[in-house]
Amino acid sequence: MKQENRPTMDQTVQQYIEWFRYSSAYINAHRNKVFVILITGEALADENFPNIVYDISLLNSLGVKLVLVHGARPQISDALRKAGIESRYHRNLRISDPQSLAAIKETVGRLTIDIEAQFSLGLINSPMHGSDIRLSRGNFITARPFGVHDGVDFFNTGLVRKVQRDAIERQLSQGNIVLLSNLGYSCTGEVFNLSAEQVAMETATALRADKLILFIPGRGVLDTEGNLINSLSPEGARNYLRDHEDSGDQEQKVTNDALAAAIKASEGKVNRVHLISHQQNGALLQELFTREGNGTLVSNDSFEELRQAYIGDVGGILELIKPLEQAGTLVQRSRELLETEVTNFKVVAWEGMLIACAALYPLENASGEIACIAIHPDYQKRGLGRRLLSSLEREARSRQLERVFILTTAATHWFLENGFRQSSVDELPESKKQLYNYQRNSKVLVKEL
Repeated sequence: MKQENRPTMDQTVQQYIEWFRYSSAYINAHRNKVFVILITGEALADENFPNIVYDISLLNSLGVKLVLVHGARPQISDALRKAGIESRYHRNLRISDPQSLAAIKETVGRLTIDIEAQFSLGLINSPMHGSDIRLSRGNFITARPFGVHDGVDFFNTGLVRKVQRDAIERQLSQGNIVLLSNLGYSCTGEVFNLSAEQVAMETATALRADKLILFIPGRGVLDTEGNLINSLSPEGARNYLRDHEDSGDQEQKVTNDALAAAIKASEGKVNRVHLISHQQNGALLQELFTREGNGTLVSNDSFEELRQAYIGDVGGILELIKPLEQAGTLVQRSRELLETEVTNFKVVAWEGMLIACAALYPLENASGEIACIAIHPDYQKRGLGRRLLSSLEREARSRQLERVFILTTAATHWFLENGFRQSSVDELPESKKQLYNYQRNSKVLVKEL
């Protein structure tokens, strides 16, 4: 029988130790920071919700100040259906008429109590043992009516009017987790049904939270091919939302609501908004305690630093180009050679790790060669190749070069799309022509600057 290549117990323990050591930097960075976390009604209903509770409890144990906001959209719809009450919507908002409001209050109250019960779990064989978590809830959200729009009265559907910031901060300073729901209260004693996304966004903005974390069904924001988009600027998020706002898919609607909240939170000076899956076990921890993350980050920050390479980058460059050398796409370079050529390289770093590189080699006759473009597999399809290419072309112009050449065996079309034209060995500068490897039969492309 064929043996499976499974890690041994010692290997598993060693991997755990290395991860724990690696995560210490993030533990220190997150301590005493304020995180607002939205747990949608869909997340509450998912079988993975107990694991989310465990992970949130761990954050609390590590000194993170937490505000939880829970929704109840599918639970309310289910309660109204069972009561024989039609769910009515306008402008993508539920109409909370007096008949519906009683069921809404009952449903939200039950969910809140169930959440408190989950965080009170302390069995000796559970991850919650010894955590002694205290949840605090109250009338922290002041609301106002949404009003009448297009002739439609929304009754007790409301908007956030004010977040009682000082009261919430007092609870956080005592080590309590603040629990908010999608209900708000008016100065006249009325109860309003709010969007949980808006409650989370307004709370994060009022508290100047370090992070707003939004649970969604999928693993993050996906491109048209189903690939995860690791990071978005607010402008990129707006463009994505514009392209997907008419989707009839329910999961996409939940993602759209979260993305709209992320954009508004970014405008409200919440610098980092994370969209992660409520279905994936450990997604929250992976997003917060690993460099690669898990979902989609919406931020005004540019975490990808494009800069000149220096001698300390040689090891990272070798790691990037090694798979391409093994595949025969790039010519092999030794460490010694790279150390002498490193000033020709530009690199892109993500939180200290090199994720892309490329080089410009000046040649005679006002020419240069762009070479060694390599991008880490986990960071492809993010436009890094074009950024590097544009940067090297700008540098070539600053050096008074008139044209740049590319020798490639696998990326001819990509370079043609970026303004290069096919050329021949005869057009290469003499020094490069003498070194041309006819056995590799690389395509020659040129771009006039």
